[in-house]
Amino acid sequence: MTTATDFDRPATAPAFQQLSATRKLKNRLATVLVGATFVLALVPLVWLLITVISKGFEHVLNGDWWQKSLAGLTSRQFGGGVYHAILGTLLQGLICAVIAVPIAIMVAIYLVEYGKRSRLAKAVTFTVDILSGVPSIVAALFIYALWITTMGQPRSAFAVSLALVLLMIPVVVRTTEELLKIVPDELREAAYALGIPKWKTIVKIVIPTAMSGIITGISLAIARVMGETAPVLVLVGYTTFINYNPFGGSMASLPLLMTSERLTTNEVGEARVWGAAVTLILIITVFNLLGSLISKLTSLKTK
Repeated sequence: MTTATDFDRPATAPAFQQLSATRKLKNRLATVLVGATFVLALVPLVWLLITVISKGFEHVLNGDWWQKSLAGLTSRQFGGGVYHAILGTLLQGLICAVIAVPIAIMVAIYLVEYGKRSRLAKAVTFTVDILSGVPSIVAALFIYALWITTMGQPRSAFAVSLALVLLMIPVVVRTTEELLKIVPDELREAAYALGIPKWKTIVKIVIPTAMSGIITGISLAIARVMGETAPVLVLVGYTTFINYNPFGGSMASLPLLMTSERLTTNEVGEARVWGAAVTLILIITVFNLLGSLISKLTSLKTK
């Protein structure tokens, strides 16, 4: 028999149930462990930054450090600057980005929009996975064997950029690919329903939607390759003079300068190493900040 109290009961059990004390304890324990792990990983990074900045920051405050080279100075003479190395780092990174970014973005567009599960797409994905795990020294030796030994080209900053391209492409491809995948299919379908060609849909709708994240990924990839040491050690010679020609002659860069000055085993060389390290950190920080700013400006504005 149905009673009045039966009508007062909910038809189904409430969706939210009171958490048990055991689940609350596990949640707090997991929160503490994750926070402790984060702090533990942050300690060496903070310690490294404090060490580098404390030993090299005084050099970057000197105007000559940014405006002069080490031309005419011996390894035991104080003075000069790292303008020649800054120029080399920026030139090599810029050439690398000009070559790698268009290729990587087009590869990512093919994998997401056209390739799908085709055999070519699987082969390209496999190749990108391999490149993602290739050490920088292997990329440098490959370019040395192909560009210098086989094709007879001289050691140069351009050869360094070619090696950096191999390291930068997989990073940009993976970032762009994942960002294109999260663009809602409804946007594509709406464009197709209006009769817009697929290529124009990609250029006008898909890429602008993901542009903010793509720019962030590019800035991170540039920051990564600018600090590589193995390619500059193998593919270009070090010089204390300024060289504006990336296709011939020796050209300094900040990683190469740090390696060369470290071999001098005196206080002058050590001071230059710390100063160059701080300079490289500042340049990479500026690139990341610019990337974040451009990413924010290019992101879609919605109400």
